Amino acid sequence: MTGSEAPSSPTAPASPDAAADTSPAGPSFRLAYVPGVTPTKWVRIWKERLPDVPLTLVAATPAEAFEVLRGGGADAGFVRLPVDRTDLSAIPLYTETTVVVIPKDHVIAAVEEITADDLADELVLHPLDDTLDWERPPGVPANERPETTADAIELVAAGVGVLVVPQSLARLHHRKDLTYRTVTGTPESRVALSWPQSGSGEPPELVEHFIGIVRGRTVNSTRGPSLPAAPAGSKGAAKGRGSDGKGSDGRGGAKKSSAGKSAAGGAKGGKQARGASGGGKGGRPSARNSAKGGGGKGGAKRGKPRR
Repeated sequence: MTGSEAPSSPTAPASPDAAADTSPAGPSFRLAYVPGVTPTKWVRIWKERLPDVPLTLVAATPAEAFEVLRGGGADAGFVRLPVDRTDLSAIPLYTETTVVVIPKDHVIAAVEEITADDLADELVLHPLDDTLDWERPPGVPANERPETTADAIELVAAGVGVLVVPQSLARLHHRKDLTYRTVTGTPESRVALSWPQSGSGEPPELVEHFIGIVRGRTVNSTRGPSLPAAPAGSKGAAKGRGSDGKGSDGRGGAKKSSAGKSAAGGAKGGKQARGASGGGKGGRPSARNSAKGGGGKGGAKRGKPRR
């Protein structure tokens, strides 16, 4: 180093803000879901009630969903029954209608509903990811089973057989050249909310919050845990969200007391009712007012009722 060169400055110490970035992240919730399930409504309610707890969606096939839950890849998930209850808990939510997917020009398209026996002469595709619990699928079996439901849909569009699936999957794989009709006498798919069992036997707090949402509990319901307090500077705190999920002012704020309303109502008239204080001018009792029942023009008159 020459005499004209300045010594290099030492490395600046890490700022407190940089150290804060290494702090553990706040709580979050991961929700798995299988094809056909649309969690949009429940996710929207979650964001309204717990804006400071991010919710991440995890897409999974029906076979993968259970392993995702067991492996900690999701806190809870929408799955299709049956569920192995040895290490997973589940609450059934709804049962889907079973339909048959067919080309629009198929003879079955002329009716609104058929039975499984009506498919006896049809080539019925049975994909490997089928979600219906068949003892024996109806119709004539194909030589090879399609790998996925999506593959089976392509075959139906090509005129090779028909496909029996839950209605949500028919909608998911909708095509302009295909339609579907209700089929009776077939297995039905049931959708449930599942989560890993805990040592206490009770679902974790965030899972309990989501259970309340899917069961339709209101934000003020006494069942389930109370909403977590919003951290300072967070979205919930900025909105003034309290323990009941409503703001401390505005629409969620405290209403005016009845006394406040009465006072406002008295002032609104501009003058106090003469008989309210029982006095005349100067606050002294008035014999005239007393004779009229303690009230002025606004007081109730005594005597016979008008006919």
